[in-house]
Amino acid sequence: MNSIPFAVIFDMDGTLFQTNRILGSSLERTFKVLRSEGNWQGEAPLATYKKIMGVPLKVVWETLLPNHAESIRNQADRLFLECLNQEIKEGKGQLYPNVIETLSVFKQQGIPIFIASNGLEKYLEEICTYFHLHEYLTDIYSIERSLKGSKTDLVHMLLRNYNIEEAILVGDRKSDIEAAKENGLVAVSCPFGFATVNELVEADLLIADFFELQAYVFKRISTLSF
Repeated sequence: MNSIPFAVIFDMDGTLFQTNRILGSSLERTFKVLRSEGNWQGEAPLATYKKIMGVPLKVVWETLLPNHAESIRNQADRLFLECLNQEIKEGKGQLYPNVIETLSVFKQQGIPIFIASNGLEKYLEEICTYFHLHEYLTDIYSIERSLKGSKTDLVHMLLRNYNIEEAILVGDRKSDIEAAKENGLVAVSCPFGFATVNELVEADLLIADFFELQAYVFKRISTLSF
């Protein structure tokens, strides 16, 4: 396989997709079912979920349902995915401003674009289909591809499979920075996502919008020898 000299790898939730627009209602619908079956009391733990947003779903349910049986966690996982996908189909989700414009510009310049996300394949597919992202993307790596279930391993696999020489990883959580650093990549962070205060201090670059990302990418490409 020919090598790819430079690529851009994006996280999905809190980076390209404004998950917060469908998160609360989907979580509430999920816990409404659990509540009706006597498996939950009180409000849906939205605040807790926002603190850990971006971790693998197995960790999500271990955190939100620490004292529940695995069967209940699996039920919640299934219900939540169904609710999220339904809300995406209903048009309640939204990309961040200038995402499509940025992906289009990168594609026009021949820059391979990838998604590496802790989200499940069916969920990522729903987003990409609804917003017609497939026409810009080279590939989508769901956490389900990683046997270790880690973002670092997922990105390592992507880099190896496509023989990518250099890349930047754009994300909104510390786990994205760690995945970038441990794979020798530049870590670009989006503070408009789910990050907590001081979570992104180790990023190589913080961007306020995607036009800043475009400027950075083209400046970096100008320094490379292809």
